[in-house]
Amino acid sequence: MASRADQVAANLSLSNFSQATDLKKRLWFTIGALIVFRFFSFVPLPGVDPTVLAQLYQQTQGGILDIFNTFSGGSLERMSLIALGIMPYITASIVVQLGSSLSPQLAALKKEGEAGRKKLNQYTRFGTVGLTAIQGYFIAVGLENYGAQSGLQAVVDPGMLFRVSAVVSLIGGTMFLMWLGEQITSRGIGNGISLIIMAGIVAQLPVTLANLFESGRTGSISGLLIIGIIVIGLALIAGICYMERAQRRVLIQYPKRQTRQGIMQADRSHLPLKINTAGVIPPIFASSLLLLPLTITQFAGTNAGAAGESTGNDLVLAINQYLAHGTPVYMLLYGLGIVFFCFFYTAVVFNPEETAENLKRNGGFIPGIRPGKNTENYLDYVLTRITVIGAAYLAIICLIPEFLIARAGIPFYLGGTSLLIVVNVTVDTVTQIQSHLIAHQYRDLIKKARLKGKLR
Repeated sequence: MASRADQVAANLSLSNFSQATDLKKRLWFTIGALIVFRFFSFVPLPGVDPTVLAQLYQQTQGGILDIFNTFSGGSLERMSLIALGIMPYITASIVVQLGSSLSPQLAALKKEGEAGRKKLNQYTRFGTVGLTAIQGYFIAVGLENYGAQSGLQAVVDPGMLFRVSAVVSLIGGTMFLMWLGEQITSRGIGNGISLIIMAGIVAQLPVTLANLFESGRTGSISGLLIIGIIVIGLALIAGICYMERAQRRVLIQYPKRQTRQGIMQADRSHLPLKINTAGVIPPIFASSLLLLPLTITQFAGTNAGAAGESTGNDLVLAINQYLAHGTPVYMLLYGLGIVFFCFFYTAVVFNPEETAENLKRNGGFIPGIRPGKNTENYLDYVLTRITVIGAAYLAIICLIPEFLIARAGIPFYLGGTSLLIVVNVTVDTVTQIQSHLIAHQYRDLIKKARLKGKLR
C-alpha cells in the first residue's frame, strides 16, 4: 500500500492538478482570504495620525514590538485595525493548552472528546477577547502618553472616547482574523492561523530584500557577502526542512489477534516522536521575554529624560547596551531561553504516563520493555534524548541569523523564528496539497474500477 502511495505521489503533475476542481476552489479561497488580510492591515485605527505614529515607532524599534509587528505584517507599525494580529489568540491557545495539562478540570474536558474540545475552544475565544481588550487599552493609553512626552501628538483627540473606540476596533480586528483563520482551515488549504502569520512575515520580505540589494549596489555590503547570505539562508532552510521531518520511531508490538478468517496475526506499529516536539514556541517565548525588559526601558528612558533623572538614564542605557541584538549577553540568554522552553513545552504537550497507559489499555507494548511504569520511563528517556537534539537545532537556527545581523551589519531582518514559521507552514501546506491530489487520483481509480466491473 505504501509503495502504491509513493507511486501515485510521484506521478502528480499539472494535468492532475487542473482536474482537481475541489483543490483549486480551496486554493483560490485561501488566496482570497489572505488578500483580505493584507487589505485590513492598511486600514488605520480611528483617531490616530499615521505620520506622527511612524515617527514614534522609529524611536521604539528593537524591542518586543518588532516581533508583533513582524507577525502582523507591519500592521502594528501602521496601527491598523488588526495591529495586534493573531497573537492574542495564540497566547490564549497556549494558556488553555498549558492549563489542560496542569488543571484536573481542564484535563477532564480534554478527555471528553468533541464536546470537551468545543468547550476548550470557547474558553480560548473568551481568553482572546480578554487579552485583546487589555492589550488594546494599554496601546491606546500608551499612544496618548508617549506621543505627548515626545512632543508629538499621535492621537488626534485623546480621551476616553478614543480609548473605547480603539479597544473595540482592536477586538473586532483580532476576532475577525481568528474567524478568517478558521474559515481558511475548514474551506481552504492548510492551517489558517499559521498561514495568516506566514503571510504577515512574507509581506515584509520584499522590503528587506530590497534593502539588502540596495546596500550591495551602494557598496556598503560586498557582493561576495550577499552571495554568502543567500547560501547560508538556503542552508538554513534545508536544515529546517530536514529536522522538522526527523522523528524517532518507537516500535510498538500488539499481541496476536483473531481475524475474520480465523487467522491469528500480530500487528506492528510505530510511535513517531518528533525531534522538535515544541515547534516554534520556544523561540517566540524566549525572544518575547528577553525583549520585554528592553521595551520597558525604552519607554522608561523617555520618561526619565523628561524628568531630568540622569541616574535612571544611565541604568536604561546600561540595560539597553547589554540586551542589544548580537551582544554576548543577549545571545547567551536567548540560547538558554530556547533550550529551557523547548524542554518545558515538550513536557507539557507530551505525557509519557498517559501514552504508556493508552498502550497498556490497547494491549500494545514496546519489545523488551514491560508495560506500565517501565514503558513510561523508557518513553521519557527517549524523549529527553531527542529533545536535547531538538533544542540544539532550534538554538543554532535562531542564533545564526542574529549573529549575522549584528556582527556583519546586514540590513536583512528575518530572524530564526520567522524563518522557522515560514518554512514549517510552507512544508505543511505543500504536504496537504499533495494529500488532496493523491486522494483525487485514488477517487478516479476507484471510479474507473467500478465502471469496469459494471461493464463486465
